[in-house]
Amino acid sequence: MRTQVAIIGAGPSGLLLGQLLAKSGIDAVVLERQTGDYVLSRIRAGVLEQVSIDLMDEAGVGERMHKEGLIHGGFDMLFGGQRHRVNMNALTGGKNVMVYGQTELTKDLMDARAAAGLPTVYEASNVQVHDFDTTAPYVTYVKDGQEQRLDCDFIAGCDGFHGVCRASAPRSAIKEFEKVYPFGWLGLLSDTPPVHEELIYVNSPRGFALCSQRSKTRSRYYLQVPLTDKIEEWTDDAFWQELRLRLDDEANERLITGPSLEKSIAPLRSFVTEPLRFGRMFLAGDAGHIVPPTGAKGLNLAATDVKYLFNGLREYYEEKSEAGIDRYSELALARIWRAERFSWWFTQIMHRFPDDGPIAEKFQNAELDYLMHSESGLRTIAENYVGLPLDFGQQA
Repeated sequence: MRTQVAIIGAGPSGLLLGQLLAKSGIDAVVLERQTGDYVLSRIRAGVLEQVSIDLMDEAGVGERMHKEGLIHGGFDMLFGGQRHRVNMNALTGGKNVMVYGQTELTKDLMDARAAAGLPTVYEASNVQVHDFDTTAPYVTYVKDGQEQRLDCDFIAGCDGFHGVCRASAPRSAIKEFEKVYPFGWLGLLSDTPPVHEELIYVNSPRGFALCSQRSKTRSRYYLQVPLTDKIEEWTDDAFWQELRLRLDDEANERLITGPSLEKSIAPLRSFVTEPLRFGRMFLAGDAGHIVPPTGAKGLNLAATDVKYLFNGLREYYEEKSEAGIDRYSELALARIWRAERFSWWFTQIMHRFPDDGPIAEKFQNAELDYLMHSESGLRTIAENYVGLPLDFGQQA
C-alpha cells in the first residue's frame, strides 16, 4: 500500500492533520495501536484557544463544537481566601477560549474521517518507521496477524510521549529537556452542574485545586496530590471533602457533588524534544512535548504543530517548495517554548512544593497579589492563556 503521508497515531493531532490534508486533496493513512473506543475513553483537557477552534472549522468539523462548546471570557483565581477574576476578553482586545472536551473533539474528527471513507487502521501493532532519512520512507505494522507495509513520502509522528516515532530518532541527533514535578493531579469527572460558570484556579495552603467543566451538566475537578497517592485510596466522598477544604465559602455553597464517572491521577512534567524533524519524519503533539495542564496548553500546542506541519506539506505538494517543511521545527519549537514557560510559571505560583518552606507561600501570595492589582500583570496572564498569535515573535 502507498500513500503520501503516513500518520502514526489517531489522537487529536493525527486525526486533525489527516482531515486537513484530505480537504486539500493530499492522501494520508492513519495508523493507531489502540482501538477507536480506547482512544475515546481517554479523559483529557477541554480548553480550546482560537487557533484550535479555527483549525476545526478549517477541517470542516466545527459544527457540533460551536453548538455545544462554552465560550469563556475569563476565569477566577482564588488565593488567600479571596477570588479574583482575570477578564481575558477585556485584556486581550476581545479574545476568548472555548470549553469543549477533547473526547468530543476527537469523536468529531473520527466521525468525519469515517464518513468520508478515509483510511484509518486501528489495532495496528508493532508499528515501525523505516528509512525516514531518505526520500523513500515507509512504515511496517502488523494487522490481524499479518505484517503490512505502507510506503509514503512523509511520516507524521502523532503517537504521543511513548510512541515509536521519537524513540526511532537517532540518539545523536536529538536533545530532550525534562522537568518532573513532585506531585500529580487527581481528577474527578461527574454529571453535576459546574460550581461556577467559568474555571476557578485555586492556590490554597492544602495545595492546588481546579474547578472546571465539560458542559453545563458535566464537571471536572482536580486536586494536587502527592505522587505516592493511589487512586484506590481516594473515595468519592474523600475527594469532595478535600475539595471543600480548598474552596472559598461562595464556591462551597454552590458545589453540587455526585458519583464519579471517572477518577485518575496524572503526573505533571515539562518535556520538549529538539528538533521536531528527522529527514522525512516529523513529530507533533505529545510526541514532541508535554506541558503541565495548569496552563491548558497541551491540546492547543498539538493543534498549532498540526497547523505548521499542514502548511508545510500543502506547500510541498501544491507549490513544489520545501520551505515550509524546512521551517516546521523552528516555528513549532518557538511557540512550544513560550507555552512551556507559561505552564511552568503558572504551575510554580499555584501549587505547593513539598521541599519549600513557609517562605514560599509568602512569595506566592505576594506575586499573586501584585498580578491581580496590575493591569500589566493581568494582561500577561490573559495573553498567554488565550494563546499568543501564531506569528508572535516572527520576523516580518
